[in-house]
Amino acid sequence: MAVPLAFFGLFFALPVAAIVGRGLRTDAGWRWGRIGEVLTRPDIADVLWFTTWQALVSTALTLLIALPGAYAFARLDFRGRHLLRAVVTVPFVLPTVVVGSAFLALVGRGGLLDELWGVRLDTTVWAILLAHVFFNYAVVVRTVGGLWAQLDPRQEEAARVLGAGRFAAWRRVTLPALGPAVAAASLMVFLFTFSSFGVVQILGGPSYATLEVEVYRQTAQLLDLQTAAVLTLVQFAAVGAILGVHAWAVRRRETALKLVDPARTARPPRGVGQRTLLGGVLLTVALLIVLPLGVLVERSFDAPGGYGWDFYRALGDARATGTFLVAPLEAIGNSLRYAGAATAIALVVGGLAAAALARRGGPFTRGFDALLMLPLGVSAVTVGFGFLITLDEPPLDLRTSWILVPLAQALVGVPFVVRTMLPVLRAVDDRLREAAAVLGASPWRAWREVDLPLVRRAVLIAAGFAFAVSLGEFGATVFIARPDRPTLPVAVARLLGRAGELNYGQAMALSTILMLVCAVSLLVLERLRSDKTSGEF
Repeated sequence: MAVPLAFFGLFFALPVAAIVGRGLRTDAGWRWGRIGEVLTRPDIADVLWFTTWQALVSTALTLLIALPGAYAFARLDFRGRHLLRAVVTVPFVLPTVVVGSAFLALVGRGGLLDELWGVRLDTTVWAILLAHVFFNYAVVVRTVGGLWAQLDPRQEEAARVLGAGRFAAWRRVTLPALGPAVAAASLMVFLFTFSSFGVVQILGGPSYATLEVEVYRQTAQLLDLQTAAVLTLVQFAAVGAILGVHAWAVRRRETALKLVDPARTARPPRGVGQRTLLGGVLLTVALLIVLPLGVLVERSFDAPGGYGWDFYRALGDARATGTFLVAPLEAIGNSLRYAGAATAIALVVGGLAAAALARRGGPFTRGFDALLMLPLGVSAVTVGFGFLITLDEPPLDLRTSWILVPLAQALVGVPFVVRTMLPVLRAVDDRLREAAAVLGASPWRAWREVDLPLVRRAVLIAAGFAFAVSLGEFGATVFIARPDRPTLPVAVARLLGRAGELNYGQAMALSTILMLVCAVSLLVLERLRSDKTSGEF
């Protein structure tokens, strides 16, 4: 427990505290009155209102569109189901800048809809809402569908035998059982959209800003640490409340239901209703997920002289646009190295945390579990900027060190490692460890000989998730990545921020490369994944 606590204290709590201290503390002491001054400003009130209502609408739209998909993947057995489930999960591990690039290629100026019908949605809230549904579709499908597949269908069938109609049986039997999972998925979607950064930054334009975007603007552009500190505290409090409710919902899901083998519940679609539902789900996946990614790939080849590899070849020339000190192609190697180091750090810290949480109980353990989830919702911009102002003196002067980027990325990867490994570690029979101890094995050897063989696949899955999310981390990395060592998401954002067809084309090309790397990582995870080692997502 000491190592994870030290890691989070030094590289998460300390940078956040530093930003708050710089903004709210003076030589005369803390000035808490500044909180009221900032929150009563009309521009900040508009940011808070937009952040909240767009998250609520994004969550409602995601549930409306994704719940039929959750049913189809849970209860209908059709050809290509496992491959399609991997496809719908790809957006969740994609970097937000790639999602923004894909929707720019679809609904932005010169995008597919603009070319066909003259319709543009960039710089409108509709582009943001669609991108959020695209990004979070898999959260509902995985969370709700995973539970739905394990509910015993005989309970609903018994209600129908007793005279209840199909809808009444579903409403009175299945829906209450799914309630905790729907609540947990809703809260996670709300959390991700409430703290949205890259999507809003790219698609929203100057007219729209979430708390995360406003923190970035106040720190990077206006250097107003007072406002940034207040907004950080507001986001921290909101995320803490959301995670507390989410933990309660998850505990209800774990303890209130008796589940069956998912292989027994999926059946081929029967009747017009189920076939129509499956067709609608397939059409939704095609339009919502496959189409934006396909247009992204198409735009990466659409060069001025005709379709070809021009934009990809330009990635190897630093002089092509003057945007970088090095060739943009070097960002690929930088991202792979950083993500590899971040994955190693996340596995060590997250693995130790999961092992500690699996063996202990009580309020302290639940509090530590919630602490590990905070990096998913607390401002990554604040963490990145906090790194610069806290890790700037010996013995931890890391501002010019390459390790700073993997440390920031590992903060985002640790929650995925814990969420993947914890259910498996909790399933290990304590009597096996006790038997090893009786035979003279040390705690370390008992873990190596008993736990590790049982959780090896979960470790590989956790490593894959940590690698994918580290590869796409943008909020913190945009502050700390050196100009001569950009990561892929930072390089894409810089190219999108510069005018010119060549910059745009290179951004599409880099986004396509990043998408393919993440997609391959996810497909490998799907081959490793089993129902017993899938974790909570």
